[in-house]
Amino acid sequence: MNSEERRGIGFVALAVLLFSTSPVLIRWAAGSLTSFEIAAGRLLVAALLVGGLALARKERLPARSEWGRFAFYGLVTALHFGLYIAALEYTTIAHALALVYTAPIFVAIFSWLVLKENLTLRKWIGIGVAVAGVAVLAGFEPTLTPRMLIGDGLAVGSALCFGIYSVAGRSQRERFSLIAYAGTVYTAGAIWLLPVAAANFSPGGYSWPAILSVVALGALPLGLGHTLYNAALRRVSATVVNLVATQEVTGGIVLGMLMLHEMPTVASLIGALVTLVGIVLVAL
Repeated sequence: MNSEERRGIGFVALAVLLFSTSPVLIRWAAGSLTSFEIAAGRLLVAALLVGGLALARKERLPARSEWGRFAFYGLVTALHFGLYIAALEYTTIAHALALVYTAPIFVAIFSWLVLKENLTLRKWIGIGVAVAGVAVLAGFEPTLTPRMLIGDGLAVGSALCFGIYSVAGRSQRERFSLIAYAGTVYTAGAIWLLPVAAANFSPGGYSWPAILSVVALGALPLGLGHTLYNAALRRVSATVVNLVATQEVTGGIVLGMLMLHEMPTVASLIGALVTLVGIVLVAL
């Protein structure tokens, strides 16, 4: 592993710490706001922060001929965050995160098909081990209620979008600076979601705790965390970056336990260790 790849791993490790705050912040905001308002709000905050920085630095932004492609990237980003936030309304943090982080499967397939990145047998085994560990970590219920099935479907949809989002970020690393790319994608995502959020407006829901939670979601796990994630994608393969990012599951469960009193099971602890083994197999 060269110095650039090690730096990329460091970026995504820091991103994971920031990602881990999102389930708790979402739960705090979801007490009075809809999932559409939370997703749109966090993307808007990130767009203002990162996009504003890109404008201040006079970074080259996408030309009009490229707006269609970035509109698609924004749509995928909006769907990833929107579906993930909605999933947390139907199930536990551990369950939603575990399903969202089946994303390495999609990332590996998309990287192979779109970016022509070869994956060795060891890496494929690592992907399988890591995803299996996430499944164990979640401690899936033996019987699923209709409500849990809805949450499952939303989380898997978010995972699929996360896979496309990851490959898109890596594919554009030579064309745009990190800040210009991330700021444009966050802005496009916010534009997609704002009309839906307006249609689901909660006039009495904008308390200071809810507003501050949305602002924190936009600034920390998204504005800083996902920008670091995209920085890692420019240095390391999308599959490796996404697998390291699966440790948001561990961080999210720990913070959920400490701040929301959602206690992890023995299966959760075993699953975290199994996932780490899978990440090592891929990253070595």
